[in-house]
Amino acid sequence: MSNVNNRRQFLRQMGLYTMGMGILPAVLAACNEGKSTRKDDKDTSATPAAGTSEDIAKELFFKISLAEWSFHKALFAGKMNHLDFASRAKNEFGIQGIEYVNQFFKDKAKDQSYLGEMKKRADDLGVRSVLIMCDEEGEMGDQDVKKRLQAVENHYKWVEAAAFLGCHSIRVNAAGEGKPEDVAKAAAESLTKLASFGKEHNIGVIVENHGGMSSNGKWLSGIMKTVNMPNCGTLPDLGNFCIKRSKPENNTPEAWAKTTCLEEYDRYEGVTELMPFAKGVSAKTYDFDAAGNETTIDYKRALTIVKNAGFTGFMGIEYEGERLSEEEGIKKTKELLMKIGAGL
Repeated sequence: MSNVNNRRQFLRQMGLYTMGMGILPAVLAACNEGKSTRKDDKDTSATPAAGTSEDIAKELFFKISLAEWSFHKALFAGKMNHLDFASRAKNEFGIQGIEYVNQFFKDKAKDQSYLGEMKKRADDLGVRSVLIMCDEEGEMGDQDVKKRLQAVENHYKWVEAAAFLGCHSIRVNAAGEGKPEDVAKAAAESLTKLASFGKEHNIGVIVENHGGMSSNGKWLSGIMKTVNMPNCGTLPDLGNFCIKRSKPENNTPEAWAKTTCLEEYDRYEGVTELMPFAKGVSAKTYDFDAAGNETTIDYKRALTIVKNAGFTGFMGIEYEGERLSEEEGIKKTKELLMKIGAGL
């Protein structure tokens, strides 16, 4: 895991990351996509990339989406426009589901004109907006009540933006400083409040294992049990199970990529613990061997856990490697998902 580019820790070091059963049927359907199939859902694996088999794609038990973070190098460098995300996903990779990252349009959450253009471009291509990954809006587990409430309110605009775009959820972080039990209590309170707001907009609030305490599957699943709301769940990331990392030489993505994991939670145990609450899955990859297998994650073992949990929703490709280009990493990840998925 020495080549992991952990964006949560990088952003935090940079000072950027500050971080009912009576629910309406529409809310439950939108927020529980990982457990059900709606008639209006489009199978994003039905349009395979060049060189893949449409028949194989139809056999997958999940749908394929593309996380915008896979393009983070190009986006941060100004070599790619956020508005081109939908077209690149569809036209270059044959992927019809996209997962936005709020960092790449962070000042546009309330800009109806800009959001309208995003929606139009996706709709015109038949691309499904799946979710918005939210960072830099405060910590859900902050021990300061005022800061914690502000963090919750900071996410309201993203809930509204997600509803406008047609997403099923926003992804948030359960971060904070202090004793694990205290941070868990604070995070549960924040998530309950945010999920209640999300319920009003038919939007789910899902938490990713994103470093620190949140990469402890038992800890995060415990929070889900405490919140106990149908539209609050998890976004298990197959790669983010590092609880403690070494310090980088400086605060650059390249330096973070060279850090090593000092304490890591068992990823397969973690995925197993988080899947009962999953509304999506992040298919993280770092590098591949000559046979096309991920070098740090046993994808057959991981996807077997996902399948056994009854998951049928979106698996979002999130390539974070350094050796391959972003484009090649995305292609390799899709090929791996299709190969392993078809075998299951």
